[in-house]
Amino acid sequence: MDLIILNDGLFQLVAVTKQMMEHMSLVGELDLFDLCDILRLYLTTYHEPPFNAHVMNDGSGDFYGCICK
Repeated sequence: MDLIILNDGLFQLVAVTKQMMEHMSLVGELDLFDLCDILRLYLTTYHEPPFNAHVMNDGSGDFYGCICK
């Protein structure tokens, strides 16, 4: 699974690693959409309008979604 991040007008795929998920405890079955929402809530901060964007907490760009390979 990869995160889709927009940084300086360029979309990047960032692989989800164990380090990104080390402080999360996941219980039960999750599908891609559930896991993507959990990662979005944990890794980003929402900026209200006029920006209306989920900005990565580490400053790597704007979160756009997830993709499975």
